[in-house]
Amino acid sequence: MILPRMAVIALLCALGAAAPVRAQTVDPAAIADYQAKLAHYTQARTAYDDEASAYWDAVVEKRRARNTKRREGRTIGLDGYVLTQPPVYTGPSRPIDPRAPTAPPPEEKPPIPVLADFLKNAAEHFGFVPDRPATELEFKRAYGKAALEAGLTREQIVGVYAFETGGNGTYDMQAGITPTRTRAISPAMGYNQLLSTNSVSLLVEHGGRLLGMLRLKAASLTGAPRVAMERKIEAVKRMIAYCRSVPDNWNDHDRLAKTTPAGIGVHAVVLDRDLGPMLQVQKLANSLRFARAKHYTAPLSAAELELMNLTGDGNGIDMVMMPPDLRARVPTSNFFQQSGYERNPVARRTGVVANLIADIESKMQRGAQSPGAREMATAF
Repeated sequence: MILPRMAVIALLCALGAAAPVRAQTVDPAAIADYQAKLAHYTQARTAYDDEASAYWDAVVEKRRARNTKRREGRTIGLDGYVLTQPPVYTGPSRPIDPRAPTAPPPEEKPPIPVLADFLKNAAEHFGFVPDRPATELEFKRAYGKAALEAGLTREQIVGVYAFETGGNGTYDMQAGITPTRTRAISPAMGYNQLLSTNSVSLLVEHGGRLLGMLRLKAASLTGAPRVAMERKIEAVKRMIAYCRSVPDNWNDHDRLAKTTPAGIGVHAVVLDRDLGPMLQVQKLANSLRFARAKHYTAPLSAAELELMNLTGDGNGIDMVMMPPDLRARVPTSNFFQQSGYERNPVARRTGVVANLIADIESKMQRGAQSPGAREMATAF
């Protein structure tokens, strides 16, 4: 029987697919070399992992002990910190098994949402379109007014702005996106680079006060402006309800802000000329309140406030309350988890707390001379 041409091709393909794949022959010398290198790597890496694990466990234990002493009003001295720098792996890299199949390319991470994504999702899920300022100075004046009402000083605000944006940031500036760069490195936006998770948390905590402020403003308006404000109030109410639909903790807020379309849309509130200044300022005001709750009553310098903004209130106040003579000897690693420290080139480069604070102050001084920072200073 003569098979049709297409049937012959199909049969040959099927036979080819069913045929066993012959294993690739690897030179025994290459395998022996690989196994020797693997043994060397494993020994070096195990020794490092043991040392690193002991080091970071000590950091955690010291932190717990400091927290206990602070609650009990006891003095924290040098013995409250790990005083050596973290171990650094300097051994060989893991060798490649010559028998291993070619690895598939790693899966690409989903892109970081950008301003257009925040706006799109805010409109689609909440009917919220931020009322954006006509000029940058308009937003800065609203920001300065909110800052003074929250108990912040011009020095603090200009310093944080100069550090976070380099002194020329706009109210809608996103981390990593500049006139010469177009790839976002974080959803952080604005004058003090508020994270999208911060936006969710702030609406949960301060949503009622924000609505009250909008209602007060609506009462002073008439006609189309009042209708627009009432529409904004309803949209913000929907946002707040959504943010409060998960347990009130950072991890759940983070998941909402980063993995749900509606949560991504919440971050658009920082662009609104009524809400944005208050939300950004509130993050810094929360740091002042945290410091007072820890019985630290001295005024925070701009660098100290930024330290709390940068590392989190708990770690920040730990460094702020440290006597100057300790700052010069205590490694920055005491205020990070291992993964966070390894991702933070500034913490690694500066080495000790005094150098980290000096680095922040230096960047603030340089940024304060920029036109944007000078304009910010005039907004108070």
